[in-house]
Amino acid sequence: PAGSQDTPSVRLWSDYLNVHLHPKSVYVIRQYLHDGDCGCLEAFGQGESLLQDPACLEELEDRLHFYVEECDYLQGFQVLCDLHNGFSGVGAKVTELLHDEYSQKGILTWGLTPVLSTVGVLVCSLRFQWLDVFSPQDPQNSFYRLMNTALGIAHLSRHSSLFCPMSLSGSLGIR
Repeated sequence: PAGSQDTPSVRLWSDYLNVHLHPKSVYVIRQYLHDGDCGCLEAFGQGESLLQDPACLEELEDRLHFYVEECDYLQGFQVLCDLHNGFSGVGAKVTELLHDEYSQKGILTWGLTPVLSTVGVLVCSLRFQWLDVFSPQDPQNSFYRLMNTALGIAHLSRHSSLFCPMSLSGSLGIR
């Protein structure tokens, strides 16, 4: 982190975040921290069930209403969420909440998918032809990624004015 004179203890990408965010704009899901109780947020249903907890839903609504009340003329919302993991379920519940409470406002949703890495190994043969070396992918992770993406697209597009999947690869992160 910036300004630290001792050896910094960097654990997360956000430790490098130099933008000071308003405390109401950050909501940490404690169960799914890197050292949290539940491990990774891997499945659509896990993300969806987070916002079925009344305490979590109330906290999210309070934060949302705080910002809505600050607006002079609210035109709509932009939602960015991952499609390939459990955050697709979180995004689906958030867009559902926005759609239910602000049905006359636009909701633009961006469904983000990662570029699947090829292990970062590129091999050059003796004839100088480039060969990609792909790692074998875990079938369970591939299945989760496919199901999360499909469920995310279906649910997010249902509650959004416009849903736009976005990826740097043509495959929406699915191989």
